[in-house]
Amino acid sequence: MNISTTIKSIQDIMRKDDGVDGDAQRLGQLTWMLFLKVFDQREEEWEKDDKVYKSPLPERMRWRSWAGYVLGKDGKNVPKTASKDIIGFINNELFPALKNLDPSISAQHKVIRSVFEDANNYMKSGIQFLDVIGKLEEAINFHDFKTRANLGDVYEQLLNDMRGAGNSGEFYTPRAITQFMVDRVNPRLKEKDMADSKAKRNTLDFNEQGWSAAGC
Repeated sequence: MNISTTIKSIQDIMRKDDGVDGDAQRLGQLTWMLFLKVFDQREEEWEKDDKVYKSPLPERMRWRSWAGYVLGKDGKNVPKTASKDIIGFINNELFPALKNLDPSISAQHKVIRSVFEDANNYMKSGIQFLDVIGKLEEAINFHDFKTRANLGDVYEQLLNDMRGAGNSGEFYTPRAITQFMVDRVNPRLKEKDMADSKAKRNTLDFNEQGWSAAGC
């Protein structure tokens, strides 16, 4: 199954969940799950290159520790976290831990915290949540270059699906990205930015942080 087909399957699963309302929430839900999945596979690479690598995530909070399936004694796949427990774990343990990471420890801590600052778990069904994990485990292999290249297309597909969603179809650039843009551009007083009026909300966010960086 290719990635685009997988994403459509995941969207169909989320539509059955009472907690997910609209494409905007489906995008938000999928974003943080994809982030943890991809970050975990990147960590596998870093661990191979650096034998003393230490994850910024508590061991229990790493994707490999709670997501996916393992082979049971009977030869069947068994979820690492039971469907009856996984929503409680996400809401009461995972999110609080990641939202409260100390950003002063490292750049990784800062990025992870910024990703989860405004993120939410909208899903209420543990069974459907595990179905989404199963689809991601099946299709996302970040060690594969082709998969990496196709992830950008997935993002574009999701945004395209949201175009007709009215107000819910608006897309606001995450704060972490605008912060990174400000850091790279390094705006100074009296400089002007050229922005499309359609991007007013994101432009204001960029300017707000730019003014702060410039000492205003």
